[in-house]
Amino acid sequence: MEIVLKNVSKRFDGKAAVDDVILSIKSGEKICLLGPSGSGKTTTIRLLIGAISADSGEITIGDVKVPNFTLLSKIGFMPQNDALYDDLSGEDNLRFFAESYGMKKNEIEERINECVALVDLGEHRKKRVGNYSGGMKKRLSLAVALIHQPDVLLLDEPTVGIDPVLRREIWNELHSLSKQGKTILVSTHVLDEVAECDKAALLYNGRLIEFDKTKKLMTKTGGKIEELFFAADTKGGESK
Repeated sequence: MEIVLKNVSKRFDGKAAVDDVILSIKSGEKICLLGPSGSGKTTTIRLLIGAISADSGEITIGDVKVPNFTLLSKIGFMPQNDALYDDLSGEDNLRFFAESYGMKKNEIEERINECVALVDLGEHRKKRVGNYSGGMKKRLSLAVALIHQPDVLLLDEPTVGIDPVLRREIWNELHSLSKQGKTILVSTHVLDEVAECDKAALLYNGRLIEFDKTKKLMTKTGGKIEELFFAADTKGGESK
């Protein structure tokens, strides 16, 4: 499903969190939404899922204007702050969210098995989530985002607190999902993860300062994409 933002802006207390963003993501693309804290990454994702409304501009996902309740079944969302039920086990969390998407009972159990294996929580699946470590909660949150096999994945800092081996496995799975035609938007402040994506969208002070193929941006900066943020800082938020 294609994602399109047309001149989208959102302000909080008079300050622009997202400022006139124009962005088009094609079906099957893996896009890295890169920027420092406070750059507008989380606000952009909240706008995309319809959790908040834009002050101006238009957002469409698969030709459907956001917000739209029917889109939620096609979107897998992983928030920056885990939205899990601590009093339930890992597998009961997955079962709850799967049922909320209207999945069939036999399909639910199969997907739970697949998702806990993917995020390496098999031996912890029956443990109460309140006893999970921060990293384990991150992994479960990703499994929740994947449980209903969505067409679009919106992942806000998905690999924070995850060890390098599991991080590699997660990116391998995201590459596989992309090949299946899933559209994936991953927000991060980790520059190394840009290379995992087809394109990178760089946000700075709410403005989109660059959006291009990752390889082109790497060539343009000699592999130092952070230079683009430094340049934008000296020009008041504009790209060079």
